[in-house]
Amino acid sequence: MGYFLPEKDDSKFNSLSQKRILVTGGAGFIGSNLCEALLGFGAIVTCLDNFSTGKKKNISTFLENSAFTLIEGDIRNLETCKNACLNIDFVLHEAALGSVPRSINDPVTTNDVNISGFLNMLVAAKDAGVKRFVYAASSSTYGDSEALPKVEDKIGKPLSPYAITKYVNELYADIFFKTYGFNTIGLRYFNVFGKRQDPKGAYAAVIPKFVMQLMAHESPTINGDGEFSRDFTYIDNVILMNLLSLTTENADAQNNVYNTAYGDSTTLNELISYLKEYLAVFDPEILNIEVKYGDIRKGDIPHSLASIEKAKKLLNYNPKFSIKQGLREAVDWYWENLK
Repeated sequence: MGYFLPEKDDSKFNSLSQKRILVTGGAGFIGSNLCEALLGFGAIVTCLDNFSTGKKKNISTFLENSAFTLIEGDIRNLETCKNACLNIDFVLHEAALGSVPRSINDPVTTNDVNISGFLNMLVAAKDAGVKRFVYAASSSTYGDSEALPKVEDKIGKPLSPYAITKYVNELYADIFFKTYGFNTIGLRYFNVFGKRQDPKGAYAAVIPKFVMQLMAHESPTINGDGEFSRDFTYIDNVILMNLLSLTTENADAQNNVYNTAYGDSTTLNELISYLKEYLAVFDPEILNIEVKYGDIRKGDIPHSLASIEKAKKLLNYNPKFSIKQGLREAVDWYWENLK
């Protein structure tokens, strides 16, 4: 429950056994879940993290595994990237500074990590002969495009420094294929949630932040009137997309960007309602907590809904967790680990 396990119909991922895979940002929320899944399939995993946002506790159970190696280092250092890529078969590049508000408050550092660091990793991976480079892109790339659902080849203008950096990543990846024949796949993540997601700090994601507040009997604050909507995506769907991207033998599937989502939208008001319902199983008083409403955040897009048809067609992607199924799993984990 709450973490990705090999299943009978996942035998296609057994090809990852003994493959040497570098996960940058491997001590972060998504990265640590990817490390866990890869180790479960017998991969030899290297984690590169500088622990600016990642946490040692996220990978503490892996450190005694002989198939797991931790490199403490920063992707802004090219030599660190080159050393990490030596003898690596595949790279899952998750290292980045997330958060639209953080990028608005500090665009320089966001640019350094997300663009310069990304370029360092591309160069290092290419020079080391890495077979495939799968990287975390972002739904923020759709910017001011009002079209719904979001289709990969139709984007608008970015609405934040963070969105600019993630779009530049896609441009660099495309150039590295066209110029050097280096194979990449970009995954545009849509509001990922699940275990190990940090509920604390100024830039905490909305779901764990709301959960912590509700468990503490505090009123959560929604930015706006609560009718903004998101394609909330459970972590196991994201792991599945990464594994499919690593193992696909479809040549047409490579050197593409894919929406990584469930393909359904949920308003923030609906989200709070679900969270209160599922948390009330443990604490009925949570149902009575009132919600506050605040100002809309700068850089926020009103609605986000992904088309996942491209991923279904080229990667045979079939997400297993809806928002409700994922929230039930996540709430169980939050209650056990965050209360």
